[in-house]
Amino acid sequence: MTTDADAFGELLEYVEEELSFATSHYNDGYLDRRLSSRMRRTQTTTYEEYLELLRADPGEQEALLESMSINVTGFFRNPDVWEGIQDVLRTLSKTNDSVHVWSAACADGREPYSLSMLAHADPRIDEATVHILATDISETALETAHRGVYEESRTVDIGDQLEFLPNYERFVDRSGGTFRVVDEIKRNVTFERHDLIKDDSKSGFDLVVCRNLFIYIDSEYKQSMLETIAKSLRPGGYLVIGKAETIPPDLKSSFRARDGRLRIYQREVTESHSATTN
Repeated sequence: MTTDADAFGELLEYVEEELSFATSHYNDGYLDRRLSSRMRRTQTTTYEEYLELLRADPGEQEALLESMSINVTGFFRNPDVWEGIQDVLRTLSKTNDSVHVWSAACADGREPYSLSMLAHADPRIDEATVHILATDISETALETAHRGVYEESRTVDIGDQLEFLPNYERFVDRSGGTFRVVDEIKRNVTFERHDLIKDDSKSGFDLVVCRNLFIYIDSEYKQSMLETIAKSLRPGGYLVIGKAETIPPDLKSSFRARDGRLRIYQREVTESHSATTN
């Protein structure tokens, strides 16, 4: 007799092995919510029934993968955190000839565009020196990000989100409920696909912003993902994670909290790094 747990496990195994989405890295609650949503949309009532549909329908495979990519986002989400990010960018702009920022798991691009707008709006940040790499696992999200066009809805007030910046109108062309990011802002941002779970680390970043991803990830995998980010940061570089997220205990020696409430951390400079740079 097949139990719900068995059927759930068989479905996840199919998604991981045949669709190459690493379900084993995410917590079961998150995966069940996304699967249940697709089951409601496809009017399937059991995991077995949905698995049969998934095997037979490439369009549903694509729809499921898209729904599993994490894309909750907004311009200047949590304004108090953005005040902290603004302070970090001011410090980096003052001390570096160029500032390299990685917006990891950038979803549809609103976070990296917020970073670029912030650099352009603040006279204490030299926007010409700020280079933003924005990555995500979802090709669909990256296509939206490239376009830089966003629509208001009944539940999302984009104008209200952008009011974090005075005179934000110079950074978007608005037509009714449609907001189009201007080329001046887009020029600072480069997009590429990257999987934080499977792909290699990067290098040389002064600031990494990776917010509200780890709350969906199984705890045993958070550490390896944060290690990838730590390797991507130069010594003394900054990391911003979500307000509900924490640094695993085994990695706390790699970072020191610059603002614990806002979850802004700085990579420790070890003696070997100091010796190398002196």
